[in-house]
Amino acid sequence: MTTALPTPMPILQQARPSPAVVSSAVSPVKRISSAGLMEGGRELEIEHAGRVYRLRVTQLNKLILTA
Repeated sequence: MTTALPTPMPILQQARPSPAVVSSAVSPVKRISSAGLMEGGRELEIEHAGRVYRLRVTQLNKLILTA
């Protein structure tokens, strides 16, 4: 005796704007390497809106930002 498998439902695709619309609507994001930012150190302080944040590189080479 064979069991019939249900017919898969078609995947609905959402409309996407054309690439020309996307590229003109979004400005490129500035990218900087963490090595360039840290300048050989393991932590630095960032001042933003009157507060000081600390960016650290952990022993597992992850970045942690704390207030």
